[in-house]
Amino acid sequence: MKKSTRRWSLLLIILVLAAAGAGWWLSTSGKKETQPTGPATAKVIRRDFSSTVLATGAVKSQVGSEVKVGARVSGKVVRLYANIGDAVKKGQIIAELEKDDLLAKVERNRADLAVAEARIADVQARLKLAETQHQRQIKLNADRSTSQDAVDSAEKELAVNQAGLNLARRQVDSALAALKESEATLGYATLTASISGVIASVATQEGETVAAGLNAPVFVTIVDLKRLQVDAFVDEVDIGKIHKTQKAVFTVDAFPAREFEGKVVAIYPKAVIQENVVNYDVVIDITSPYEGFLKPDMTASVTIMLEARPNVLAVPAEAVKRERGKTMLYVLTAGQAEPRNVKTGWKDGPWIEIAGGVEEGETVFLADSGQAEKKNGGK
Repeated sequence: MKKSTRRWSLLLIILVLAAAGAGWWLSTSGKKETQPTGPATAKVIRRDFSSTVLATGAVKSQVGSEVKVGARVSGKVVRLYANIGDAVKKGQIIAELEKDDLLAKVERNRADLAVAEARIADVQARLKLAETQHQRQIKLNADRSTSQDAVDSAEKELAVNQAGLNLARRQVDSALAALKESEATLGYATLTASISGVIASVATQEGETVAAGLNAPVFVTIVDLKRLQVDAFVDEVDIGKIHKTQKAVFTVDAFPAREFEGKVVAIYPKAVIQENVVNYDVVIDITSPYEGFLKPDMTASVTIMLEARPNVLAVPAEAVKRERGKTMLYVLTAGQAEPRNVKTGWKDGPWIEIAGGVEEGETVFLADSGQAEKKNGGK
């Protein structure tokens, strides 16, 4: 019985000591957590800014490097020489329409031209005879061997033949124009590539009948893959920093490890608004080799290099606040947070340029700690 009592007494003592230790640990740890910490601050320093503008864009064909080839005349497609992916050269035949009726019209117009030219020869002969008769009547009238009426009649015949010659020449011109028109129409039945490139799409087949109207039916689309550009959509906040000749680099999802270089060549003046976000189209000419890699409509992640700004005043971006339409910093002054209006400039990663309102070496509060310090200072 004594041994059992001793054991229970020892166990009770151990439990009491454990409870006391746990209470002491909780009390000390609670004190550490409630100990106040000072507000986060940072110094106004000078830094060299080498800022960039990030944008999302797409690979696009340059103006004139994507052409839709269509038919200007109606007819059945009798030959189609193009397949998607085929490389073609400028002037190469792509398709041919039926030509029998067009050839017949050309032959008819050639015959009309021949008739008109023959009519000229006949009128010229009549005119020459009329001139001879007119001269003869003038001489006979001078010798009083004929009347004035005969002279007038010969003169009238001469004028009629001269007018007939002019008319015949106009008929020749008209027949020649009709022949050229029919030959041109015949040429429209043979479709050729207007640029060198690759067949991107085919919209017809052999045996189909196409009807030409106000809009020419498209047969194929040709893209010159050697004339591509990148259209980068830059936010309105950053567009003021962009200008021509600035360098840029970009990647595409198909080749994420390959970086392509370019330069800004144009900025569209009209904004592109998507989901209430205002962007501007910045055109980037690709300066590094890209043949065999880039294709139209590939998504591009673009970085535009801005000029460097050395030795500018900067603070962490989290220190800058917007209050009542003003840009503010809370500056440590005489142990309190003093609000100051400041003017910001470029942003470079976590840093932002301060163009006025503070001096180098001053201390600013980060996040909302400046306002908290201001309240604490007022107590």
